[in-house]
Amino acid sequence: MTAVQRVDPRTDPLWRRLAEGVHGNLFVSPPWIDAVSATYGFRPTARVSIDTSGRPVGGVAWVDVRDMRGGRRLALPFCDRADPMVKHLAAWTALADDAFAGDLPLTLRCLDTNPAATDPRFECVDEAAWHVTSLNRPLGELYGAFRSQTRRNIATAERAGVEVVLRADAKAVQDFHRLHVRLRKRKYRLLAQPLDLFERIWKAFAPADAVRTALALVDGQPVAGALYLVWQDTVYYKFGASTAEFLPLRPNDALHWQLICWAHERGLRALDWGLSDLDQPGLCAYKRKWASVEGRIRTLNAGGAPTGRSNEIEQTLRVVTDLLTDPSVPDAIAERAGASLYRLFC
Repeated sequence: MTAVQRVDPRTDPLWRRLAEGVHGNLFVSPPWIDAVSATYGFRPTARVSIDTSGRPVGGVAWVDVRDMRGGRRLALPFCDRADPMVKHLAAWTALADDAFAGDLPLTLRCLDTNPAATDPRFECVDEAAWHVTSLNRPLGELYGAFRSQTRRNIATAERAGVEVVLRADAKAVQDFHRLHVRLRKRKYRLLAQPLDLFERIWKAFAPADAVRTALALVDGQPVAGALYLVWQDTVYYKFGASTAEFLPLRPNDALHWQLICWAHERGLRALDWGLSDLDQPGLCAYKRKWASVEGRIRTLNAGGAPTGRSNEIEQTLRVVTDLLTDPSVPDAIAERAGASLYRLFC
């Protein structure tokens, strides 16, 4: 028999205990949930199931959002995935009633192996790739397991004099964010997440020495960068950006190789490459080359579209985004627009 308790996943010790266990991951960790919630003004809630000894045995968290894009329940917003922390379907069923309750449609993103993915109340509305590289082997053996193209790219970057620095300071996050804004605007015609989010993430993870910003330098100038976060025994590649004209020097391969060396020396178990959309086969192929295992992340929905969603509002946001990411718009303006509007894109 279990009891279900409502908790705040940012601060509750029962939730933290679950998140630090075998079913936890970065995106259900208290520091991540707190950083995202503080940035966008979310108020997360969670349910924890507790056995007769008082031990937490399952958990799920979500945020209710009501804005100009309609009402919706997201578990959780701005996450690659936020798997319910349960062992089996019965454990999920004990928690699910509250998640499905009310008038808001529920959207949850999790690995296809999670028990929640078999709940018939959900419809799978999207699927993405997920990759993870095991670090539990000698570094030389790991390097030898990479695809030959990856090893050649690492050598190309070395010959070109690409310098990689792994930094733990807040200033490095700001340096990376400039690359991030530029890439989102110029390559994808999308607004970028606000600098405030990155600074809050840094503040949340820095006390545990669990954040690294990698920058690839050519003649002292950053041409590529990535933000990595550590939770438990796994390092997560969360954000990446690069400058198109320097891609022939293979700075991204240099970044990831240096990070892998650092993580291996630290004794971490795995590098989680995160989510890749299936309509980006090049990105999926790139991650496979790092001796990664591939899985699937499913986006599950119950209840359909957000309540009160307006096609007119959706079209207006698309037009505004297109205008603010026009090549003639300065990066600084696009950055400010992202800080004001990004909350709506969850």
